Amino acid sequence: MPKTIQFKLDFDQDLEGYFKTKFPEFKEYRILSKSLDARGAPRGKKPVYHFILEAIKDGEAFSKFTESESSITRPEKRPIFIGAGPAGLFGALRLVEKGVPCIVIERGEEAHKRMLAISKYWRRGELDTESNVCFGEGGAGLFSDGKLITRVKSPLVKYVMQKFVDFGAPPETAYISNPHLGSNKIRALIGKISSYLKDNGCEFYYNTRVDELIYDEGKVVGVKLSNGEELFSDHVILAAGHSAKELYHHLNENQVALSQKDFAVGVRIEHPRSLIDSIQHGRFASELEAARYKLTHHEKSTEKGTYSFCMCPGGYVLSSGTDEGAIVINGMSNFARNSPWSNSALVVSVKAGRDFPAGNPLSGLEFQESIEKKAYAVSKELASGRELPAMTVSEFLNGKLNNKELPKTSCPSKLVKADIRKIFPKFISEHLRDALKEFNRKMKGYSGEEAVLIAPETRTSAPITILRDKKSLESTSHKGLYPCGEGAGYAGGITSAAVDGIKVADSILEG
Repeated sequence: MPKTIQFKLDFDQDLEGYFKTKFPEFKEYRILSKSLDARGAPRGKKPVYHFILEAIKDGEAFSKFTESESSITRPEKRPIFIGAGPAGLFGALRLVEKGVPCIVIERGEEAHKRMLAISKYWRRGELDTESNVCFGEGGAGLFSDGKLITRVKSPLVKYVMQKFVDFGAPPETAYISNPHLGSNKIRALIGKISSYLKDNGCEFYYNTRVDELIYDEGKVVGVKLSNGEELFSDHVILAAGHSAKELYHHLNENQVALSQKDFAVGVRIEHPRSLIDSIQHGRFASELEAARYKLTHHEKSTEKGTYSFCMCPGGYVLSSGTDEGAIVINGMSNFARNSPWSNSALVVSVKAGRDFPAGNPLSGLEFQESIEKKAYAVSKELASGRELPAMTVSEFLNGKLNNKELPKTSCPSKLVKADIRKIFPKFISEHLRDALKEFNRKMKGYSGEEAVLIAPETRTSAPITILRDKKSLESTSHKGLYPCGEGAGYAGGITSAAVDGIKVADSILEG
């Protein structure tokens, strides 16, 4: 029988040699988990890796990941997926593996073609509202670092990681504690997944928007496309992502059950990577990969949290808008994480019914849009409207701009110096100010002269939840509609969205 072994090694210690010396009775091993602990590095303590291995002797075999088999019901009509992000693609993949081909509709371009439109936007401010950083095959996650970190506790997480490996991700993706593919690698993988789906009977519609759902006596029976075509199915999976505003409005107008949802809003903070590496890894900075951090601050008087989110070591800050006359930002990094900068979102909790009006399910969406439009107005007043509003942390904390130029930046759209406090409601700026002071105590130098705040980060998650039955995962108001993934309020990243897509597929197969 295979044996599970746990131990830790200094970060520069040879695993192969240690295993052969310490466990000579075993023939072979495979890594189940590997995580770096560098918490003591700033104080000079050597970082260590924590390992969990599975070891076998002669004549034994490694255990296999298996799922319990259950009877399935194959739909008569092909299920329709609205959106080819992680939820849509992995949901379709799950169905194809069970012999059920699907239709996948994506308003944007194929993964490998998206960069053409995106480059025009970053360099010249020419926005394609249908194919951009948020819309297109692979979804918004394709240009947000390729992180596969998730807090979801599900056996399907292991399935998702293994599928990424099967389609070409590095083998360590299946076992390291913070897997990261990078935006460059995940683009190729998404293309391989969609090619596999096409080879197995799935039909893809690119550059095609779903304008309306087709309803029949309280049931969703199909979709109407932007080209006028109508497609019909007993299973319409809504996996459109957190920026599909037109669909949100369409659902609300047709009494599909929606509810307001908390989310978070704030900025991106960017530092020289060498500074963050030094703060986090001390004298070991040159020997370790680009450093990560996670920061949180809870304000008792308001019961609000301010926290880092989607931290991108060795990454870039990107303009990620989907609408004319609005600015949104995000962060990403490539697999090597070798940019001279590191960035992270710093966001403040926004409470439904407290920070925006109760009643209208779309009030949170309106809250986001108001900030994005203010950011554009500030940029347009001071520059061309495509530059991202920014100021140093020192200026933000002092409450006024100085005459110095902004530090060099990773952002291909460039920055414009502006008082970003004017973009946000007062409570956002106040909570950011208090958190930055606290974070500088936790990471000395974090809020120093080299740190820049870039605004606004508004789309951390969907501002609504499309209500669904806990068991069937169908809309609580409309049979045949399956809200899914991040845009429906049920996921918070690539992995959790993929898991949710699989759960919906399994529900459909269960009949």
